[in-house]
Amino acid sequence: MSNDHEPLATGSAAGKIILFGEHAVVYGRPAIAAPVQQLRAYAEIHPGRKCQVVAVDLNRVIDVAEAPEDDPIALMVRLACHELGRSLPPWRIVIRSDIPMAAGLGSGAAIAAATARALLAGFRVDLPLARLSEMVYEVEKLHHGSPSGIDNTVVVYEKPVWFVRGWPPEPFATPRPFHLLIADTGIPSPTRFAVADVRAAWQKDPVRYEALFDRIGRIAAEARRHIEHGRSADLGPLMDENQQLLAKLGVSSPELERLCAAARAAGALGAKLSGAGRGGNMIALVEPEKRAQVKQALLAAGAKRVVETKVA
Repeated sequence: MSNDHEPLATGSAAGKIILFGEHAVVYGRPAIAAPVQQLRAYAEIHPGRKCQVVAVDLNRVIDVAEAPEDDPIALMVRLACHELGRSLPPWRIVIRSDIPMAAGLGSGAAIAAATARALLAGFRVDLPLARLSEMVYEVEKLHHGSPSGIDNTVVVYEKPVWFVRGWPPEPFATPRPFHLLIADTGIPSPTRFAVADVRAAWQKDPVRYEALFDRIGRIAAEARRHIEHGRSADLGPLMDENQQLLAKLGVSSPELERLCAAARAAGALGAKLSGAGRGGNMIALVEPEKRAQVKQALLAAGAKRVVETKVA
């Protein structure tokens, strides 16, 4: 990550996928999300002359003291220092990420959490996970406008969680792990715009949209019961139904529909978009022996890359 000698401290954080409930979660319905350990953001701290962030993937160097208030990476550094009662340290914070940006995988939250963890390690201080999640949420507001809070929760706790806005997150048991493929459309999809469009549509026709949100919420509740009882195969039809409802919300796309159809045709148990939609990623539930053929079908249908993950 850096050519320098050993860093003073490091931090990392996983990406995330939403299994069920995106968009409806903004309106008080439950959602289920899980970390993606195969995709992570990393931060390293090295000695420097002033407090700087080197964003490797963005090819940017940020002077934290001079950065504008709406710079999310600088904000995370300031929040962490303020929380700990420290002034900005003379550190060079080098960050990079495996997580595609604007793809519904929690890239912004993971970068913020990794940065905060590196700073906490550098200062040799621990924070409760709930407080760290609150700090990452403040950064999420810059990325997403009106975020649900699910990204920061999953990224910080790094466990599958049941999430209802305004309530403490509930990590819950997955007695039988299940396998997912995450396929990237290659189309960036900033969450802020999709969320704003759904809100505008909801304001015009609240009765229709509240009914759709209710149905999505019921699917999430049923999915949790199946997961907790080890009935992962039963999640497939729920994923397909959730995808149909997301299409009715106006957040699917031809590319997402094509990937979902290809996955099902190749033997996936179910498939849906994950995240904001209109691009970004979709997920497919697969039995272990079908992973290779479904992955090949997704790539043939136009996926830019496919990541295998296990929810456990």
